[in-house]
Amino acid sequence: MTACHRTFISLAAFVLMSARLVAQNATVPNAPTARPFSAAFQQSSLQPLLDQKGASAVTPLTRQEAEKLALANNPRIRISELLAKVQHQVVREHFADQMPTVSGNLTAVAAKDGSRLSSGSLTASTLLEHAGIGVQVGQLITDFGRTQNLVAAARLQEKARIAAAQASKLDILFATDQAFYAVIEAQETLKVATQTVATREALTDQVSALNSSKLKSDLDLSFAQVNLSQAKLLQIDAQSNLDEARASLGALLGYEKRQDFEAVEDQSQMPSLPPDPNILITQAMQNRPDLQSLQFIEQATKKFTKAQQEQFLPTISALGVVGQTPVGSGQYFNSNWYGAVGGNVNIPIFNGFRFSAQASEASLQAQAATEQTRALREQLARDVRTAWLNANTARQRAIVATELLQQANTALDLAKTRYDLGLSSIVELSQAELQQTEAAIGNANVRSQYNFAIATLNLQTGIQP
Repeated sequence: MTACHRTFISLAAFVLMSARLVAQNATVPNAPTARPFSAAFQQSSLQPLLDQKGASAVTPLTRQEAEKLALANNPRIRISELLAKVQHQVVREHFADQMPTVSGNLTAVAAKDGSRLSSGSLTASTLLEHAGIGVQVGQLITDFGRTQNLVAAARLQEKARIAAAQASKLDILFATDQAFYAVIEAQETLKVATQTVATREALTDQVSALNSSKLKSDLDLSFAQVNLSQAKLLQIDAQSNLDEARASLGALLGYEKRQDFEAVEDQSQMPSLPPDPNILITQAMQNRPDLQSLQFIEQATKKFTKAQQEQFLPTISALGVVGQTPVGSGQYFNSNWYGAVGGNVNIPIFNGFRFSAQASEASLQAQAATEQTRALREQLARDVRTAWLNANTARQRAIVATELLQQANTALDLAKTRYDLGLSSIVELSQAELQQTEAAIGNANVRSQYNFAIATLNLQTGIQP
């Protein structure tokens, strides 16, 4: 066969393949676009594996809608709010010690008049048959600040619980954003995998036709079939990852049953990155609710320490009683009513060093709370700086990924042309297809990765999205 004949056959094959590609609308997956599974793959033997999972309606969901659902339905939010309300009742309990106590009594006694108790007590109370009703009033005058410090400590603990509830909200929002962007990445990966399957199916059909005409070898057909099988495996893995991501997102939103969400990404301009991480560190020290919670706890432990130390001081209280005895022996009850007022000073003398141990315990807890606050401040500075570096890296990766995809598309076009003209082997084309698929997946995910890095930075600085 002459060189002229070989050139003519190659050109004829190239025209035949181009016409076949146009007829099948085969395109190279430059950028992922929303499209369903290809018809060829739906009719393949792998389709029943996907059908077994059950079809359900797909609900569009934006990130803002996901965050609202998470705040409304996630049980951790409700738990943290209830714990804050519990601590508010503790404040009321301590504050009640400063208020008067009033109690009423209705008493009736049947006894032998004039008899006395002779055991079980140092008193010699006289037993009298009578019936009476009365009211007792008690009021704390002063315990030299102990009760006030207990109330102040309880209020600071309440503020700490409220700040902890806010921290729980930020954690839930961050976890929701993380799951949301995981769904976005899984969706984009599935789109690229689906488009890759369609493109490689077209190439396999093309090589198969040429192989039947003895224009391509069995090796070329084997390589094309292997590449197609790899693309189908990628599609199955992408579908599995999408199902897992949707399950995680549904759990965060408070759904017990499976919910198929179609995460809709905001197509507006990506958020900018602050140029200086030191400013963000200052904002984190001011805004982070978990740090505020620890600071309130530190103040509360100091107040409680002071209250425990004040147990050594006396307690002064006033007492009052008034009542009536309508039934009683006239020999012993000269009047049918009674009343008295008085005061009491309770001076602690010795209780086995209990007060000193409690004061030492509270002091050590206050020191530990101070160290915990200092440790969290150091951790915040490190985490904010790390989050800023990760966001900056994600932004640079987005730029490079776009350039890489353009270069991979160009390389794939050249490899395809060279293969169609018979100037290269199927191995070169397979390598170009693999590189282009990886570049397409990376480019599809860089936007969501950058948005997630910004969400991480917002969490570290205490900014609610």
